[in-house]
Amino acid sequence: MDFKTAKDLLALCRQENCPISAVMRRREWELGETTPEQAEERMARALEIMRTSATDPLEHPTRSMGGLIGGEAKKLADHAAAGRAICGPLLQRAVTYAMAVLEVNASMGLIVAAPTAGSSGVVPGLLLALQDEYHLTDAQLLDGLFNAGAVGYLAMRNATVAGAVGGCQAEVGVGAAMAASAAVELMGGAPEQCLNAASTVLMNMLGLVCDPVGGLVEYPCQNRNAAGVANALIAAEIALSGIGQLIPFDEMLAVMCQVGRRMPAELRETALGGCAAAPSACRRCGGCG
Repeated sequence: MDFKTAKDLLALCRQENCPISAVMRRREWELGETTPEQAEERMARALEIMRTSATDPLEHPTRSMGGLIGGEAKKLADHAAAGRAICGPLLQRAVTYAMAVLEVNASMGLIVAAPTAGSSGVVPGLLLALQDEYHLTDAQLLDGLFNAGAVGYLAMRNATVAGAVGGCQAEVGVGAAMAASAAVELMGGAPEQCLNAASTVLMNMLGLVCDPVGGLVEYPCQNRNAAGVANALIAAEIALSGIGQLIPFDEMLAVMCQVGRRMPAELRETALGGCAAAPSACRRCGGCG
């Protein structure tokens, strides 16, 4: 079960006639120095943390440490409760949950880095919204998380998930790829469709820069987690409809990595360019302006 590429992963899925989540589970048992029971317990604990961080801010909004965000998730929830939401229930909930997790992260609360703290809202945002909309069980969500873990592992092994190395395409982009792949499996898609969705996400978010205002993982990070959820949902829908992907996931990872290396340093988490250098942003955080 020691796959190193998406091509290897798909070969194992075909060989074992199983979904991506099953391969990743066995990899954890065989190579992670753990037992099946321990692996399930740890993933269940991750799901518990994800759910808490996605829902607590809806009742108890918290201001971030830097003061740039706080209360956005409750505003979205209240907007929907008033019957004014325009995205539809699935996307609306996913965006709300994703933004809530970033509030928890930015206020020093407990989150699951999936794959990073700055992109921690995308996977729980989409998976928890799918659970609400389609009445999925927690056991099914654990399948989704193991699937997402396989995609995140491939990104970490063969590319990067660090904004300082590859820009936000490597953080929110990979988080959205993980979420899209997991969503496809949860909705009955085949392993090939899962990785097609992951590849589509990276394609659609290619070149996204990392430009945190004031150097804080708050703004525009929170909004980009919301955008990542939407991108993941779009990619999952495309894949589930049977539309293929010209560029395999392995190649898209390589492309993403190459684009990240070509980004100037100002656009890779240094807060020296992009949104961070806008006059209003500089004034807000007490910098230039």
